[in-house]
Amino acid sequence: MLKGENPARSGFESLRDWLEEREFLFLADQAQKSRLSRGRRREDPECPIRTAYQRDRDRIVHSKAFRRLKHKTQVFLAPTGDHYRTRLTHTLEVSQIARTIGRALALNEDLIEAIALGHDLGHTPFGHGGERVLNLIHPGGFRHHEQSLRVVDRLEKDGRGLNLTLEVRDGILKHSKGKHHPVLVDSGKGPITLEGQVVRVADIVAYLNHDLDDAIRAGVLRLDDVPEAIRRGLGVTHAQRIHAMVDDTIRASLACGLGEIRMSPIMLELVDSLRAFLFERVYETDTIRKEFERARKIIEDLYGALLRDADLFRREIGERDAEESRERQVCDHIAGMTDRYALELYKNLFLPRPWMKL
Repeated sequence: MLKGENPARSGFESLRDWLEEREFLFLADQAQKSRLSRGRRREDPECPIRTAYQRDRDRIVHSKAFRRLKHKTQVFLAPTGDHYRTRLTHTLEVSQIARTIGRALALNEDLIEAIALGHDLGHTPFGHGGERVLNLIHPGGFRHHEQSLRVVDRLEKDGRGLNLTLEVRDGILKHSKGKHHPVLVDSGKGPITLEGQVVRVADIVAYLNHDLDDAIRAGVLRLDDVPEAIRRGLGVTHAQRIHAMVDDTIRASLACGLGEIRMSPIMLELVDSLRAFLFERVYETDTIRKEFERARKIIEDLYGALLRDADLFRREIGERDAEESRERQVCDHIAGMTDRYALELYKNLFLPRPWMKL
């Protein structure tokens, strides 16, 4: 089909057919093609306009869990400043970085965007501090990447889920990183698509850089505190650091023939150094730790109250689901809360109310 030709006159039955054919023409051989998706958990009629991954992206954007991300903590607990990152702005930054990498590598941007927008839907209030608390008190533990998959599979749409494709679900589940050498992943344990691998790396690029930026804005750090080797290797501005990591990822991935999404050994060392620096000077400082100790009490008390009080359970969550344990339903409800909702509920349940004498 010629440039600018109307797809309705080009012999294709639908716009989706035309878009799917374009993927075979313009994407890399290693890219995931929409037409070759491994499918959904339930049969779902195809859309005549959008590809499977475009539909997944739209379902995520229109979900309740996605809207709640705007009031969930990234690093700084319930920040009042307008310019601190939230879980939503983090998600959008991951999506932008991932799409930049994916476009340069001729991968499927629609799949990348769907995974990126859905990867943190299961995050708790109060960031990773909230995640640690639920992991301690909930039977079987709690991991936000598993909860994100549970959100799209089970919790959205009143228990029906979003019925996403396997490739998007796999990318959401496998985006998480370990504490040491976060870019590296054991063979066979990473995402099954290159697009999922791109999101995993973009997540690292995004949070390292915006957490450093927010820490400097908050006065927790000064730029001069960043080790000279990191400043020299990555740059001194937010934009320079992101560019350095993205450029290296593109070049290293192309150099290995798109066998995987990777960084060069030099960049891996810089990323590990920056991450270790942030853990030492930001994530595990007394200031941040004290804030999240407060968050821990809030989540522990809410969890206990919802388990004990049947009336509160019904008001907050609804009738018991016979297929789920009470603990599971309470965990799902708390994980879905925003910071401000959790704080407000805690205040209503546990803080004394002033009396007025007339």
